[in-house]
Amino acid sequence: MPKLYNMDKNVYDAAMERFAYLFREFSKVVVAFSGGKDSGVCLNLCYDYAKENELLDKMAMYHLDYEAQYQATTDYVAETFAAFTGIEKYWLCLPISAQCAVNMEQDSWIPWEQEQKEIWAREMPDGEHVVNEHNVPFDFQKSQWDYDVQKNFGRWYAKENGKTAMVVGIRADESLTRLAAITSERKSMSYKGVSWINGDDRQSDLFNAYPIYDWNVDDIWVANGKFKYNYNRLYDLFWKAGLTIDAMRVASPFNDAAIGSLKVYKVVEPNTWAKLVGRVNGVNFASIYGNTTAMGWKNIKLPPGHTWKSYLEFLLSTLPEQTRARYIEKFSTSVKFWQEKGGCLSDETVKELEEKNDTAFELKSDTNYKTDKRPVTFLDYPDDLDVTDFKSVPSYKRMCICIMKNDHLCKYMGFSQTKKEKEKRQAVISKYQDIIRGK
Repeated sequence: MPKLYNMDKNVYDAAMERFAYLFREFSKVVVAFSGGKDSGVCLNLCYDYAKENELLDKMAMYHLDYEAQYQATTDYVAETFAAFTGIEKYWLCLPISAQCAVNMEQDSWIPWEQEQKEIWAREMPDGEHVVNEHNVPFDFQKSQWDYDVQKNFGRWYAKENGKTAMVVGIRADESLTRLAAITSERKSMSYKGVSWINGDDRQSDLFNAYPIYDWNVDDIWVANGKFKYNYNRLYDLFWKAGLTIDAMRVASPFNDAAIGSLKVYKVVEPNTWAKLVGRVNGVNFASIYGNTTAMGWKNIKLPPGHTWKSYLEFLLSTLPEQTRARYIEKFSTSVKFWQEKGGCLSDETVKELEEKNDTAFELKSDTNYKTDKRPVTFLDYPDDLDVTDFKSVPSYKRMCICIMKNDHLCKYMGFSQTKKEKEKRQAVISKYQDIIRGK
């Protein structure tokens, strides 16, 4: 879906109209608050509208706490929870599974795990809004993935309160991933044809809403300045440390999106950094090499005497058996997909394949894909391809990058968590529950 702009309306007025629509259409409006700049502005806009129109009783907010985070973020979250009176609030501190891209042997880590309390990065918050594993009111099992926990929270809340809009403060221009989160038809049909609202695939009264999807980063900071909104002062430290706006991340420090900025912890919050080093194995290595060729995805170069396929075989040989098996399963799926079914590529990419690459491929005429792109299969899985949109085409080079990024789910290659992987994790959860029950 292309981004369309109404030149007669600024993004602030458009957002406030969207909040008005949400409060008219839904019984409850719940804002997901991460502690970052986008969710912070989104929360403030929603609160302003609700307060001005005496609708605070229809509003709620929640924060999913990853334990290992900047103290400045925790301070900002605490200040916000205290300041936003008259609404429901939930501060989730649960032993969830969070992505771990700093360790070659594990794809996740568990914040707030009681067995690891002695090495927690900080003490658990204390307050009436805090939800932990001892008082969690919704369906929760230890080690559930963070996104599943948030879905279960939303489903529980909608069941308790009726038709609910979960407001997510993401912007489409920040990344293609976030644009896809807003526009993807796979999640469900839009709500009454409204493109910035889509539904939950398992619950008819729960919807995700993206009221600031068309904002850009300048709009965010203009709003903070113009309306005197409080914001995470971590951004001031980032600015002083010389980071560009795009590099300023407040997400969980161990995921693949934030790994490159891990070293910043040592500069802006050395006390927090000391705790992170002892919290998850591999964090120090990632902080040192996260933006270098040692981690593989920054200007990666092929070692002499290797093809990307042979280099992949070498990298696989260095991995623990279980980790190696997971990668091989993913990679085999990719090879079979591109050789048998094929994927869809733009006209520009197809032209580059024809003009710049000595690779045998076939354009398919019959396909079930609903897209204007062109379906392509490769007779031999490519070693490397010289195309502008490198991430749209398959190659053994991309497989090597996945391993170097510790990308256990192979998201870099377009994979998401499979049903089998979810079932395997569920089996681990059930085993853990049996142990604590004495079975």
